Amino acid sequence: MNRLFGISHNPSYLHVWLLLLRVGVAACMLTHGWPKLMKVLGGDFQFMDPIGIGAAPSLVLVTFSEAICSFLILLGLATRLATIPLIISCSVAALVAHAGDPFGKKEVLVLYILIYITLLVLGGGKYSADAAISQNKRGY
Repeated sequence: MNRLFGISHNPSYLHVWLLLLRVGVAACMLTHGWPKLMKVLGGDFQFMDPIGIGAAPSLVLVTFSEAICSFLILLGLATRLATIPLIISCSVAALVAHAGDPFGKKEVLVLYILIYITLLVLGGGKYSADAAISQNKRGY
């Protein structure tokens, strides 16, 4: 019973959970980023302009965050850095692009933001490219 209500945790579980969280959120976001990447590569730059920088720059920035940064998170490479554009793009989507929508339409975006903030704080974990690079730099 103490395990159910205790606040201690097993570090191994934490690292496995960070792996599952990273892979899961990256896979989900890539379903949004991949079509945008194909759109950009196809030369179609029609997109909304929620922050007034133009449709093409908006599309390129969102594509970078949703496709490239999600792929980095999937690998666990530059995990903390890769979460920043995703936090920004999800925040813009929730607070600007969907400002007039009911909370139910923004709820998934808020959950993405919370997951990305978690990865920003905790990093990619032991089972990430970041950890492998860090170990190589330390020499073991």
